Amino acid sequence: MPTLIRPLRGLGPAPGRAADVIAPPYDVLNSAEARIRARGRPDSFLHISRPEIDLPEGTGLYEPVVYARAAGNFRRMIDARVLVRDDEPCYYVYRLRMGDHVQTGIVCAGSVAAYDANRIRRHEYTRPDKEDDRVRQITALNAQTGPVLLAYKPDSRVREILAGAASSRPLHDATADDGIVHTLWRIGDAASIAELSRLFDTMPALYIADGHHRSASASRVAAALRARATRATGTESFEYFLCVAFPADEMKILDYNRVVKDLRGATAGEFMARIGTSFAVEPAAGQARPTAPGEFGMYLGGAWHRLRIRRELVPADPVASLDVSLLQDHLLGPVLGIADPRTDKRIDFVGGMRGLGELEKRVDSGEMAVAFALYPTRMDALMAVADANQVMPPKSTWFEPKLADGLVSHVLD
Repeated sequence: MPTLIRPLRGLGPAPGRAADVIAPPYDVLNSAEARIRARGRPDSFLHISRPEIDLPEGTGLYEPVVYARAAGNFRRMIDARVLVRDDEPCYYVYRLRMGDHVQTGIVCAGSVAAYDANRIRRHEYTRPDKEDDRVRQITALNAQTGPVLLAYKPDSRVREILAGAASSRPLHDATADDGIVHTLWRIGDAASIAELSRLFDTMPALYIADGHHRSASASRVAAALRARATRATGTESFEYFLCVAFPADEMKILDYNRVVKDLRGATAGEFMARIGTSFAVEPAAGQARPTAPGEFGMYLGGAWHRLRIRRELVPADPVASLDVSLLQDHLLGPVLGIADPRTDKRIDFVGGMRGLGELEKRVDSGEMAVAFALYPTRMDALMAVADANQVMPPKSTWFEPKLADGLVSHVLD
């Protein structure tokens, strides 16, 4: 049986080059934003993760030339020794610092077999087009460059080992454009590697927090390479995918808020009366940031209100009891007519990093009619959904801080 995680020969920035290389995850910037962020930075990992920035504007994101350019840029940075690879498999301690928030995790290779068996558990649907894109990227580079963010239930011994490794001089310590500090240490001693592998093997599951498409594409690539292998053993590098796992109690989920274009023809008074059947509604003095699950802030007509779902409407089901589900099932759907938030053009989503002021701005401008602030989804709720083999509604979680692309990559030998 394959181990749940194992060390990897990480490929990353040469000493002193991390600040030149690291970049935001490929899927948090559009092409225009990536072009701006990479301007004057020839060694930014955006030239690999968003290679269309080096091609004429208007080039289709999924054209073969895009993946070829990614491979060429990747090879150039390896040949120039901007990116170098460790000689032996290692684990790495990865610490993220965002203001007062600090979280410390382990960079590892997660088992594709464990993912396929749902021991590395998911909570989101994936889209075939986005999977296809990542499959082509991995195939072109022969490497996984976007780490999957995992959570695990806290383990005191794992925490102790990682803290011990992080007490030494770091391999990299770089501050990104957004002020997030990314620090990396190498764990290369055999005893620590063996103990960490054993400790994780005792865990019943790991949980995908962010990176469902990267996980699914790694599984697809592994299946294709396995089918072509003449003597597959299950230990090949393609049988594992790049991950960073953090203890769940250190991870930070921000609110993921909603704005809606209209009140479905109702006046403000009619709308307030309709939502009163499912929610207790009271005016708020200033911004109504929710303070507990089941509570929502609503911005309408220049004023904030606090909504509380009626207790008898909260079911025991792990998905239906989520705040995103309660808002959808008792307000967005029945009152505003938004049947499918994935496809309805009347709704948009605002990550909590933008603050409640962004909700006010969207409504006050006339672009939107009403905004809803949600309490952040809790990690225990996410894990309960995954344990029940269920799927969360879209836009349920917004994790911050984000992992950097380029700090560690996993080459498929």
